[in-house]
Amino acid sequence: MKALLIALVVIAGLMGSPGWADDFVEGLKLHAAGNFTKAVALYRRAAEQGNVEAQCGLGEMYLNGLGVPQDYAAAAAWYRRAADQGHAGAQYGLGFLHFYGLGVQQDLKSGLIWFRKAADQGDAQAQNKLGNMYANGQGVPKDAAAAVSWFSKAAAQGDAMVQYVLGLIYRDGEGVPRDHEAAISWFRKAAEQGFAPAQSDLGLMYANGWGIPQDYTVAVSWIRKAADQGNAKGQANLGWVYERGHGVPQDYKAAASWYRKAADQGIAYAQFNLGYMYDNGHGVPQDFAAAISWYRKAAEQGEAKAQTTLGAAYGLGHGVPQDYVNAHMWLNLAAASDSDAVTRGRALKARDSLVPLMTPAQIAEAQVLAAAWKPKANGSGQ
Repeated sequence: MKALLIALVVIAGLMGSPGWADDFVEGLKLHAAGNFTKAVALYRRAAEQGNVEAQCGLGEMYLNGLGVPQDYAAAAAWYRRAADQGHAGAQYGLGFLHFYGLGVQQDLKSGLIWFRKAADQGDAQAQNKLGNMYANGQGVPKDAAAAVSWFSKAAAQGDAMVQYVLGLIYRDGEGVPRDHEAAISWFRKAAEQGFAPAQSDLGLMYANGWGIPQDYTVAVSWIRKAADQGNAKGQANLGWVYERGHGVPQDYKAAASWYRKAADQGIAYAQFNLGYMYDNGHGVPQDFAAAISWYRKAAEQGEAKAQTTLGAAYGLGHGVPQDYVNAHMWLNLAAASDSDAVTRGRALKARDSLVPLMTPAQIAEAQVLAAAWKPKANGSGQ
């Protein structure tokens, strides 16, 4: 809750100087300096004298285990003392504890009540949380309009992550009419704050000409900003522009390098594209075994193009021993995916072409394997 600490520092600068206020201000300085044990002692002394900011600060220390052993029940007790006096940060903290059942009985409705109290006072974290609750139907019926309303309040305060989320909502038309111009506006606000996912997606808007004239040079500029921060999707997208020569000279070696950075972070389409580079010797020495390895990583995450390619490889014995059962399984999964119609059609055609070559027992085995298959998470968090 870094934002809460910043808010407390600002408030402290506006306060008078009774003894408890001095204790609180000194506690803030120690807290900011990382001297948590002494900060807790000063917060406690001020909190016990009724300083609402110190009560909230003490709740934060117990929540995070800073200067004291982590104790959610104690955090809840101190947050409640401040929340009952109308402190927005403490109201958010108490809502957070109720939402996750930390130190108190889990109760989404109580969480909602406290979040709303904080949000009505302009707390951006609480506004964001309410947006998520309405978007996901947590403690309330799903309500896309309410979600967008609360997200918009938080985004208007400069919260880059929420600005990015709003961009996604408008880009994809999730509960609102699709509006690429609004998406660009929110992506840009977040991107200009250095938020890497927004930089990458803003670049894609320019690359595709969605809501704005297509401009690969600007697209590359934004995508590179994200990639240089280590954003995996930005790295994958930068690989794509180098592979295609959009806004930069075509450079397979650079494309493979950026694909590898993203693939190592678990981005499935980067893994597939890197497999394709190895398969065809583009920017890397041709290596069928390496190609199959990357295709498999992407296929295991549910990447339909990778599943189709891997299935075809098993059917032909290309880079792997010929295996009709595995071929049928991967092609069956791709054909049943939510991918584009072209990919599904190719998978379906290739799957059905295997049937005359297989025994009924082999087909049954492949179908059992497909039914039992579960995608693996990429672990990238992006």
